[in-house]
Order: sequence, then C-alpha cells, then structure tokens
Amino acid sequence: MTSEQIATLQPALVMLLEKFRHCFKREKTLVYWKKYILGLMADLKRKSIEPIALAAEVPVRTLQEFLADFRWDHRRAEDTLHRLVADKHGCDNAIGVIDASSHPKQGPKTPGVQRQWCGQTGKIDNCVVGQHLLYTDNNPTNPFSCVLASDLFLPSSWDADRDRCRQAGIPDDVVHRTKWKIAIDQIRRVMCNGIRFSYVVFDEDYGQIPEFWFSLDRMGQRGIGEVRKNFQCWATPPQCRSLRAEHAPKRADNLVQRSPVFTKQPWQKIKIKDTTRGASRWKFKAARVQLTNASVGKSVPTDRRYWLIVARCLNSSEIKYFVSNAEAKASPKKLLRVGFARWHVEKWFERAKQEAGFGAFEVRTYTGLIRHWLSSRIAMYFLGSETQRLRGEKSADHSGTGSRRGQYAGRQDMADMAAIVGCFTEKLRVLPVA
Repeated sequence: MTSEQIATLQPALVMLLEKFRHCFKREKTLVYWKKYILGLMADLKRKSIEPIALAAEVPVRTLQEFLADFRWDHRRAEDTLHRLVADKHGCDNAIGVIDASSHPKQGPKTPGVQRQWCGQTGKIDNCVVGQHLLYTDNNPTNPFSCVLASDLFLPSSWDADRDRCRQAGIPDDVVHRTKWKIAIDQIRRVMCNGIRFSYVVFDEDYGQIPEFWFSLDRMGQRGIGEVRKNFQCWATPPQCRSLRAEHAPKRADNLVQRSPVFTKQPWQKIKIKDTTRGASRWKFKAARVQLTNASVGKSVPTDRRYWLIVARCLNSSEIKYFVSNAEAKASPKKLLRVGFARWHVEKWFERAKQEAGFGAFEVRTYTGLIRHWLSSRIAMYFLGSETQRLRGEKSADHSGTGSRRGQYAGRQDMADMAAIVGCFTEKLRVLPVA
C-alpha cells in the first residue's frame, strides 16, 4: 500500500467512531470506548481487558467497569452499525449467513458457560456459544463482510437457575431459546434497520427444522441451507393422510436414489469457488418437493413446494443436501453457488479472533460480553471497509491484483491491515480522558 493510502486510515477511523457519539452520554465514556476499539485492533499479543488497559495506561478495573457497568447504549450502537452497512454496502446480491461460534472458557463464571459441543475444539467442552448473523455483499473479486448481530445462546441449565443468571447480570427477559429462533429474531431486527438479503444461508442445524423454513416464509425471506440426509419430504403428494409407510414422507437420500423426479434426470456439473478449501467440482440434481407441515400433522405436506438439491463432490465422496424456498423459476445452479457462500462467515470468525480479539473476552457479566462482541465487530467493520476500499483502488496492473490474494481477503490481507493499524498503538496512551 502507498503512504497516501496508509495516511487515510487514521481520519477514517476517527470519522467512523464519531458516528457512534450519540450512543454515549458522557465524553469520558466515549473516550474509554475509543481506546478499547484501538486496543482490539492494535498489535497486542492478547486483546483482553488487561493488556488493552495497560497499553492505554488506564486502570484495569476502570476498563472492566466500562464494559460491565458504565452507562452507554450498546443496543443503539448496534442499530447504528446496521444502518451504516445498509447505507454504504447495501446491494441486490447481499447474503446473510447464520452461524454459531463457540469459545472455550475455564471456570463457571462466564455468562452461559457450560459443557456443550465446542466447534473450536471439536468435542464436548466447557465453552460459551454465540449466535451470529453475518452480512456479505458476496462480491466475487472484492468482498465485504460484517457480523450484524451477536447474541448469547443461554443453555437451559442457566435458564433454570435465575439466581445464577442475576449474578452474571443476565436480564430476566434473556431466556433459553433454540439457535434458530434467535436467528429469526436477528433477521427481523436487522431488516427493521434497512438491511436486505437476497438470500440467507445456513447449515443443517437450522435447515433441518421445518418451522425455521416457515418462519422465513412468513417474513418473505428467501433462503438456502443444508439439511441432513434423513430430512423428510415428499417428491409427490401422498394420496391420503395416513401414517402408513407408503403415504409417509421420505428421507432425502431415499428420494434421490428412488424417486423418478431425480432418477430420470441427468447429473449436471458445477464449479464452486470456496476460499477456505479452494475450488471444487460438483455434480447435482434438483427437484421441487413438499415439506412436512408439523403444525398440522406429520403426514400432512405443505401447500407450497421447495427446492431439494443433492450435490456430489467430484474430488471426494462428499454428498450434500440443500433445501431452498426460492421460487420455481430459480436456477438450481445459482442456488448452489449461494448455498456454498457460507465460507464468508468461517473466514470472518478466523480473522476476527486473530485481528480484533473476538474470542478474547474475559468477562463475568452479560453486558460486558455483549459489549465486547459489539466492539470487536465494529473494529472488524472498519478493517473490512478499509481493506475493500484500498484493494479496490489497486490499478489493473498492480502486482498481485490478478492473483487469488487480489480476489479474496485472506489472512495475509488482514495481517497487512493489522500492521498498519498497529501504528495507532501509541494513540492508546495519548487519547485524553476528560
């Protein structure tokens, strides 16, 4: 990057943070927040409260109280982030990606911590789980991504012990909800702030649940997500309502192997670009099916039809099943490309944990956790916006522009940004505290 480009980062950061001034009643609180944001982006080995406070020459206890107790409207700040994304990065091809992240934690005090499945360690572990909604413009050459919402998944064991919840500062209206219900509420909220998605995508933990699809239908939101091979549906409607096997819904894998709507059509080929694993080649078949209308009865199909797509990887033996509520005229090939766009959230989590301390929270209150996640997401919004802008300014003959690094924001791109923002570390010490 040129010196002129580097010089533009500091005023851009100042301008961004000033857009959140209305969320803070006291200037002193705003200054602490600016220092915390800078600390999350600075070149520190650990990006938890203590290292940031020491670098900023702020008492550790003061920064802890800033996150947990100081009065500032983090809910309003999140709404402001939504509107920034809608105004500056809104586009017709935007995709929402729903996913959960787990953070291993020791001890019993962190809000929501318990032994549960931890994707980061790949086993049942003591961890905290967050439910997140990512926005991406899905630009094929210069993508922008931002997590719009992060909510704590509160285990049922915590919900049953409200005294423990109050000790951790968890409000009484924060109760145990399934991840898919949290995700639906997140989509509703961001839409109220002007965000629009062409599709939302997700894995089988969400796609497997018919009521999740019906909730998307009620919002008029298109989606495509993975389902398990035992997902039940009908390729042709049953002749009558009955629990007999011949009238019952069939597993997705059985339909693909035996139903004429699949067996009589040829396989089609498609190439998928995935920055987490590289390009891969797949073959697929697609047909319209009816889901199980569980609210009426297990043997009752839905009135509307959905897409069921099976994809086989030509490079391995992997098989994936997708469902979509897109219209009948939608292109299955386009739906598949959208469905595979989940890599955006995987890449975002990887960068956010490395470059903005997303998983480095050491807090014992619910408010502190939510504010840490929000601050990290705003730091990532700045890094993502500036990375996209600076990469977009490269000339066509710039070295590396035509390479994969010029196409996707990988770890090396973000490492460059982190090094540049590292020059702001000294600002942590000189920002005045009124």
